[in-house]
This record gives sequence, structure tokens and C-alpha cells, in this order.
Amino acid sequence: MSDSPEKPDKSELQQRLDRAASGDQRAWQEIVEEYGPRVFGLLRAQCGDVDLAEEIAQSTFCTIASKIASYTELGKFEAWLFRIAMNRLRDEMRRRKRQARPVEEQSLIGMAGAGPDASEDERPDADQLRQLREGVARLSDAEQKVLHLRYHSELSFKQIAEVLEQPLGTILARQHRALKKLESFLGPQEQDSD
Repeated sequence: MSDSPEKPDKSELQQRLDRAASGDQRAWQEIVEEYGPRVFGLLRAQCGDVDLAEEIAQSTFCTIASKIASYTELGKFEAWLFRIAMNRLRDEMRRRKRQARPVEEQSLIGMAGAGPDASEDERPDADQLRQLREGVARLSDAEQKVLHLRYHSELSFKQIAEVLEQPLGTILARQHRALKKLESFLGPQEQDSD
């Protein structure tokens, strides 16, 4: 017999699952400790995003917790667990892809500091718009939403806070952070002086 940690045999795992299903917190903790790092590792490898992997792993274990009483030994627990994790990741990636809408030119012009009545000289050129669009794509979803609502929908900060159900201070901070990130992504811009 070796000292290396071994996976529990099927009956041991099933006993742990049964105890967790009946509310045994210690059994549940053992399941999460054993499988959590592996689920997280798989998700991180698939999506390359630590935060998203943590979020999906948590969601996976919430699903497992709610359905553990209905789990039967017909299928292998690990396969069931990883299938749920991968399905959650796939669903989230689809959701993000659907939400990734191209930023409209007028929104970009507003983000660049040129108003709708700006002259041609004051408006960003095609290359600057492309850089700005790429910069916006690098922002978090929350930051993109604030900028979209502010510059495309032309909502006030108070209205944005109401729409997103967030405190006004959070909205202001997100916009400030998003604009600072855009500034750093784009680097110093040359300005013509007369």
C-alpha cells in the first residue's frame, strides 16, 4: 500500500455522495475539496480566464448540490460532474458571444471625446476608430455596458445606475476605470495644436 492519495473506490464515493445528499456538510466539503481543483483546472484550460473558470466551477458545484439527491450510480460521478461543468462553460461562452455586439461608430466617436456636432477634423479617423473598437473589446462586460449606455444610449449616470441596479458611485467608478483603460490601451494620442 502506498502513501500517495488515492481516489475513493466506487462504494466509498457513493457513500460520501449519499451523506452529502442527506445534508452532511463534511461529506460535501470532501467532494468539493477532491473535485474542485480538477473542475477549475479543466475550465481554466478550456477558456483561459481564471475569473470565468472560478465562476463556472462555483456554478457547477451549486448545480451538483441541488441535484445530488437525484444522482444514481448508473453513470460515473466524475463524468457527470465534468459534463455539467463543460455545459455551463459552453452556455456562458454562447451567452457572451451573443452579447458581444459591435460598438457603433457614433458611440466610439463619443468615447473619443468628439460630440455629434464635431467637425471632420475633430472626429477620429478610421484607424483611431479601429483602435478604439479593439480597446473596448478588451474591457470587462460591466465596463462595456456602462460605456454603451452612456455613449450609445446617451443615458445619464443616474439612469445607468437604475438600469443596471447598481449604486451611482459604482457606475461612475466603472466609467472612469474603463476610460483610463482605453487611454492606456491606445497610448498617447497626438494632438494638433494651432
